[in-house]
Amino acid sequence: MPKIVEDSKGEQEQVLEPKEIEPIRVVLDPSSPSIRSIVRVTIVSMIFLFIGTRIESVIGSLTYVFFLLVLSIFFAYLIAPLVNLIRSPFKVRGRERYMPRAFAIVISYLFVFSVLGIMIASIAPRASQQARDLAANLPSYGASIQRTLNDLNRRFDRLRIPDEMQARINEQASVIGASITTTIGGSVVSFVTFVPWLIIIPILGFFFLKDVNSFRLTVLRLFPAGSWRVRADSILSDANETLAAYVRAQLISCVLIGVVCTIAFYIIGLKYALLLGLVAGVFEFIPLLGPITIGLVATATAGFGDAPWKAWPTLIFLITLRIVHDYITYPRIIRGGIHLHPVLIILSVLAGEQIAGIPGVFLGIPVVALITVAYKHFLDHQGGKALFEGLVKEETTPKPAEEGS
Repeated sequence: MPKIVEDSKGEQEQVLEPKEIEPIRVVLDPSSPSIRSIVRVTIVSMIFLFIGTRIESVIGSLTYVFFLLVLSIFFAYLIAPLVNLIRSPFKVRGRERYMPRAFAIVISYLFVFSVLGIMIASIAPRASQQARDLAANLPSYGASIQRTLNDLNRRFDRLRIPDEMQARINEQASVIGASITTTIGGSVVSFVTFVPWLIIIPILGFFFLKDVNSFRLTVLRLFPAGSWRVRADSILSDANETLAAYVRAQLISCVLIGVVCTIAFYIIGLKYALLLGLVAGVFEFIPLLGPITIGLVATATAGFGDAPWKAWPTLIFLITLRIVHDYITYPRIIRGGIHLHPVLIILSVLAGEQIAGIPGVFLGIPVVALITVAYKHFLDHQGGKALFEGLVKEETTPKPAEEGS
């Protein structure tokens, strides 16, 4: 309301009186959680975080135990076809009791280890001699590398590259070389310390082969009878086929790459052709990192040897071999057992190496393959074609009725 007041000159004027401002009350929404609930959720989250951290540390400390277990399963997959082949004549005639599964496994072990023993006895002397020669010639390889670096420095001087940039290039080259040497050396040391434990692999593989049906029934009994158990049985069957296809494809690839590389290295004229071929076959079992390692080792051995020009045919051969094997021979070997894009394979190997080191390199592809199997069955169980198909529904508006209908 306006109020009439007089100023200092006695004149009257109207002045608006200020309104009284009511205090603002802040009230929490009754639907918001109480302080007790917030504290409870915070405490439970911290407990779960602590438990998760402990479990992660325990799993990290047991990485090599899990790796040993997985290698035993892989070994069982390799021996299983031979066990089934030995028992098949007795199954056909209905006399399986005359060839128990345990006895067939023992016969398979004797056959496999006898063949391996004969091969090692015939190849090991020459391979070990080449390994000794390579170890004796390592100083000469170091001197050759030093000469190459000196030649690069002289070329830098001719190109008038600033000394600071030249020093940085040499420093980075030294860092890369030291990193490669440290990585390879650490891998070799880890493998050597892990070798004594490899004796456990055939023992665990024997029990996996002998009691495979018992393990399968134990897993199936965890699910209620009916559609859930049928679905679990289907998942186990697909996972079994996927792992079997992967392991056998890797074994065939190792043998194939080892033989082809040995022959090619002899044709090119490399000094340690047999040794490098055997290493190539063994490293083929390590996805991605194995072929890259053997490529670097073989090319460096040729380039810093007596005939540096041999590095080029070696490099061209290895690149051609990777293209042919990865895109032509390997898909035919695996025969659709694993449907993974090459990019997904690379990411699986890199992620496995970051998570679990060298064991993760071995396990990355099988784990991702099993995840794809579970994902496929999940979609089949949901009856949809996409994971988020049920979350997005198109709104359909009813059509207006036609006049005269």
